[in-house]
Amino acid sequence: MAMKGQKFKKVDLNSKLTAVKEHIEDSRTYNYLSIKYDVSENTVKTWVRIYRRDHGLDVKKKGREPKTTKDNIEEKYEILKKYLEYLKEAKQEKK
Repeated sequence: MAMKGQKFKKVDLNSKLTAVKEHIEDSRTYNYLSIKYDVSENTVKTWVRIYRRDHGLDVKKKGREPKTTKDNIEEKYEILKKYLEYLKEAKQEKK
């Protein structure tokens, strides 16, 4: 678990890919690669697992894709129309 104020080491994508390919193609051990790239063995294992699962190490965004602007505007417009109708009905009932 990360501690407050902890700094994380950044490893560029090319180094990650090189490490993964060394493991897969050259049968390098996780221990060897962790020492060579100065990261933990579990980090190298994670890179290999992600590479095998996703066929690459490109970062994928998590969560839902945001709605397009056009859909969002149309949805807001419909909500406002319904609200205006509600206000007109409420005003007529007051009279």
